[in-house]
Formats: sequence, structure tokens, C-alpha cells
Amino acid sequence: MDAAPSSQPLVRFQPSGRTLRVERGTTLFEAARRAGLPMASACGADGICARCGVRVLAGALALSPETQAEERQKRRNRIDPALRLACRAAALGDVEVTAGYW
Repeated sequence: MDAAPSSQPLVRFQPSGRTLRVERGTTLFEAARRAGLPMASACGADGICARCGVRVLAGALALSPETQAEERQKRRNRIDPALRLACRAAALGDVEVTAGYW
């Protein structure tokens, strides 16, 4: 999968197989909702609950960099450090992700 920046990155959700093009900078949380997929969240996508963790299957470098605040919330909520918080990870290029409940 191409990780080059794109004005309309392609986001693929596995294992659902759903894909959609989004505006560059759209969070994975917003993209999942637009794709009609459930997204766990108790904080309204404010980066506090860390329930929206997704595993990046391809295109990790095509996401906005992880911030210290995101890392801190994952530690605080005992979330696998390899996951990205969908409400904080923005698509800058093509990416493929999965969540345990899709």
C-alpha cells in the first residue's frame, strides 16, 4: 500500500473490507463512522478513554505522528502501545487498519 501523501487518502478497514476516500487529515475515527463501522468511544472522541484503539496493518507512516498525549492516554488506560487511537490518528496517505470488533 502506498504511504505517499494524498489529498484524498484511501482508508481500508479490515476484516470488514470497507474502504473510502477521505480528505487528508481526517481521523480514523471519523473515517470509520463514515464507513458505517462501529467505533468504541466513551469520551466522544476526545482522546481520553482510549477505547478507539486500532491496529495499523499498512501505511503507518501515512498517519499523523503519535503525540505524547496519545502515548500517555494509552499507558493510563492500559492500551497496547502498538495500537493507535483512531480519534487522534489522521490519514495523510493511504492506510489499512483493523479493530477487534469489526
